[in-house]
Amino acid sequence: MARQLLNTLYVMTPNSYLHLENDTLRVDVEHVKKLQVPLHHLGSVVCLGNIMLSPALMHRCADDGISLVLLNNQGRFKARLEGPISGNILLRQAQHRLALDDKFALGMAQAMIAGKLRNARQVLLRGAREADDEQDGKAMSDAAESLAISVRNLPMAGNLDVVRGIEGDAAKVYFGALPSLVRKNVREHFTMDGRTRRPPRDRFNALISFLYSMVMNDCRSALESVGLDPQLGLLHAVRPGRAALALDLMEEFRAILADRLALTLINRGQITANDFTEREGGAVLLEGDARKTVVVAYQERKQEEVMHPLLETKVPIGLLPLLQARFMARALRGEMEGYLPFLYR
Repeated sequence: MARQLLNTLYVMTPNSYLHLENDTLRVDVEHVKKLQVPLHHLGSVVCLGNIMLSPALMHRCADDGISLVLLNNQGRFKARLEGPISGNILLRQAQHRLALDDKFALGMAQAMIAGKLRNARQVLLRGAREADDEQDGKAMSDAAESLAISVRNLPMAGNLDVVRGIEGDAAKVYFGALPSLVRKNVREHFTMDGRTRRPPRDRFNALISFLYSMVMNDCRSALESVGLDPQLGLLHAVRPGRAALALDLMEEFRAILADRLALTLINRGQITANDFTEREGGAVLLEGDARKTVVVAYQERKQEEVMHPLLETKVPIGLLPLLQARFMARALRGEMEGYLPFLYR
């Protein structure tokens, strides 16, 4: 199971050709071999932009349970190729039945958003402790306190719309304070007026949107690994082509997997203002080599270990979606009294 999260091959070089060579995946660029990877080392292959795939490779990946994911140049999901769906049919029956149970869905949604807001609060509190500027520290502390109030209000939410409203208001506060964590000498280039997407309207939003797409892919793979239907969400509304349950699961990971990494890349100068381009209509996009920098940093981040509060042991960050997907499955089977989100310390 672990390999499906930790061993993801990202192909980003335009016009790369991926094909099967014996039991390996080979990557050619302009008829020159650039990479060769044994298939048993791979859990998924993610192709960004104009990447070519041989039919033989697609068939073999489907046979071996290796997912092929197609994203556009900006990291937005386009398609996914996978073999026959596996997993416990009884678990999926329970998932579909409980998704219609308003009380159960509400409890799951409250737990997911509580995890999201608590983890976002930890990012702000850490930033406040490390802030050199008193005004920045106060802005982050005030926002953290507002998020704490939102968490306390969640148990009183009577339906999903109220939960979504609490989350939406808290997100505005959080994203309003997030630029205070950016170093002052580059802050003017990474300002943000709230969360914007499709398209992102500033550099910070473009960067976290790209990271969110990778977190989303890992969460979907995790759900499929434990036998859950990623399309049937509890918090996010069900829509054709939307992996709603994967969106549910990734909520608790947005701040700790994507936002923190984005801040690190910016503050260390690994991503600069020149790594973005503005398109007609105001869309801001992350460019070429910068995408590779982000992908490498994300893969390295997944190898880092953190303490899991429920398991009371250190685990690689890249395994967190899989562990939480298992807890979600246990809650659906009635083996746990409610879902327990991952809480970052």
